[in-house]
Amino acid sequence: MKPYSKYFEKIRIRPDPQAEAKSRAPRCQWDGCDEPGLHRAPVGRHAEGQYFRFCVDHARQYNKGYNYFSGLSDTEVARYQKEALTGHRPTWKMGGDSEARAAADFSSYRSGRAAYHNRVGDPFNLFGDKQAERKPREKRLKPLEAKALETLGLGAQATSEEIKSRYKNLVKQHHPDANGGDRGSEERLRSVLEAYRLLKQAGFC
Repeated sequence: MKPYSKYFEKIRIRPDPQAEAKSRAPRCQWDGCDEPGLHRAPVGRHAEGQYFRFCVDHARQYNKGYNYFSGLSDTEVARYQKEALTGHRPTWKMGGDSEARAAADFSSYRSGRAAYHNRVGDPFNLFGDKQAERKPREKRLKPLEAKALETLGLGAQATSEEIKSRYKNLVKQHHPDANGGDRGSEERLRSVLEAYRLLKQAGFC
């Protein structure tokens, strides 16, 4: 290979972006520091959008003692927080305009009358009038959930209290300590425990 081969001319070294940023960054504004000021720190209240440029160590030191509300009383801080809810924009009370009038009521019925509610559509039963007429919606059970309820001898409409009560009764009935040490019902006890565990994980109880 030649000492000045054309392959050497194709070698490129990727520049370090951090070193390039440090070289272009302004100096740290902390007194007596010559490090690059890569980190911004807010100047303070009434100087929003203005920042000091510090190195990382001096930025940390500055942030530890920074307090946006320094010099304000508790009342002024509470006022600032209240005004911040509306973006520090002015607000007005509702109905402050004495010339403003309420919209006309075109209904010929009073709101408390039954005829009014009969005329007003309520497809989503927001007023609860059709609650008594509505049938409880049946739960769509997965096969394992249906089998677990069948193991406990319950139907799809069983409540959480019914499941817990039935589970306790079956455990007392089939536990070896309760039936005189008879080990013949251990398989039944195991299936009851497994069914209850599945129903509990599914959120039925």
